[in-house]
Amino acid sequence: MTTPPLSAPRIPEAVHRRRWAILGVLMLSLLIVVLDNSILNVAIKTISTPAPTGLGATQSELEWAINAYTLVFAGLLFTAGLIGDRVGRKKVLLGGLVVFGIGSALAAESGSPGQLIAYRALMALGAAFVMPATLAVLMNVFEREEQPKAIGIWAGGVGLAIAIGPITGGVLLDHFWWGSVFLINVPIVLIALALMIWLVPDSRDPRPGRVDPIGVVLSVVGLVLLVYGIIKGGELADFTDVQVLSTIGAGVVVLAGFVVFEKRSDHPSLDVTYFKNKVFSAAMAAIALVFFALMGVTFFAVFYTQSVRGYSPLQSGLLMLPLAAAQMIFAPRARLLVDRFGNKVTTGVGLVLLAGMLAAFAGFEADTPIWVLEVVFFLMGTGMAHVMTPTSVVIMQALPREKAGSASALSNTFRQVGGALGIAVLGSVLSTAYRNGIDGKLGLVPKGLRETAGESIEATLGVAAKLGPQGRALVTPANDAFLHAMHVTALCGAGVAVVGAVVAFLFLPGKPPVSQQGEEKQELVAAAE
Repeated sequence: MTTPPLSAPRIPEAVHRRRWAILGVLMLSLLIVVLDNSILNVAIKTISTPAPTGLGATQSELEWAINAYTLVFAGLLFTAGLIGDRVGRKKVLLGGLVVFGIGSALAAESGSPGQLIAYRALMALGAAFVMPATLAVLMNVFEREEQPKAIGIWAGGVGLAIAIGPITGGVLLDHFWWGSVFLINVPIVLIALALMIWLVPDSRDPRPGRVDPIGVVLSVVGLVLLVYGIIKGGELADFTDVQVLSTIGAGVVVLAGFVVFEKRSDHPSLDVTYFKNKVFSAAMAAIALVFFALMGVTFFAVFYTQSVRGYSPLQSGLLMLPLAAAQMIFAPRARLLVDRFGNKVTTGVGLVLLAGMLAAFAGFEADTPIWVLEVVFFLMGTGMAHVMTPTSVVIMQALPREKAGSASALSNTFRQVGGALGIAVLGSVLSTAYRNGIDGKLGLVPKGLRETAGESIEATLGVAAKLGPQGRALVTPANDAFLHAMHVTALCGAGVAVVGAVVAFLFLPGKPPVSQQGEEKQELVAAAE
């Protein structure tokens, strides 16, 4: 008589046999959602160039083109997960991909910066339904013992997208018009849809949570008002302007109302009681501050490499490879340092390294050897890797295991919001410092064009090109003003990273006792990845 297994497989045999193919389809879906932001980074200079090459987008319009995606994505993440639990994850995945594909096609044909911003928001609406559903489907097609490996591969898709996004964008911009960076999504979406209909099984939560529409509206409205106010301050080069202060104030009030509402709701999108745990709050703050600094620096680094140094979009994308490579190399291994030194030291030192590399940008000039930039990017990625993995582990440890899904969703949301605020705040600092630096050098520019010429380095160089030989005198002052603005912005970013390091050293736990490092180790590594 054969002894029955201790626990019967919970995954149907037909699904189990094609689980790795299903994971490949989920990776393809995740890839285009994450790749979209990294591919756009190398295109922002081209989009800021006047028509017909680009759209002539201003600095603030570029910030909104990026943040429209980030804010909608972050604001809808929780609700998208709940809807997937209720109506079926496969249905939500398919619907999200269709919306993302339509938004991509429309964005590629945008005729103005305003249209691009609107279509980017539509793409984010689709993306918000794709990302949480991919992980939920994964958990329902792999047995428990294979889940850590599958989650690790799934998470590797993010690093892959960060690495290939700028290169893909550069290749497309070298051979096609700027809209090709969005149009490339459409055939990938069609392939993913066909494979998903064929391979992926549907699943749902038998006891789904209720949707929280008021909470969603309050969070999105509050974030949009806050970020709009910050970007407007940079555009006007005056953060004391009544419109700027009132918009920022309204955003803060709405977000405060969101917190109060969520605290009293019996079905909140965001369970604010989690933040009573200081360790959890500190880990969330560290994640948000890392992405705040990273997204802000990526924003100005593209203008430095392309506008000041004269590299092509493809070359600019290749220059950013060390940052992505360092994250892919060190993120899976960061747990080894946590075991030896603890979360506090590993995360704190990672943030200090990140702050040092951001500060290094303050020393960059137009003729700085390019290998120095590559070293700085690599060390920046190394610092980030030693922040992201430990803080993810801490977040999973800080909440009960049954709340792991909520903790993961919160972590993703804080990354997105931190990145959006980084682009808004550091982008506004860059814009203000540049405008102040170039204002006195625009005497040669006709009065009607001076305001436009002072908005960004691309705007100045665009006006200079129209003026012909007379405009060449503006190139050096524009580069000098931008470098000064970059130095100021880099130091601000470094200051933010230092604040994160202080938070980590004060509130994150130290080296765990040996007794806690045994049975849970594999599970925590999987959660971190």
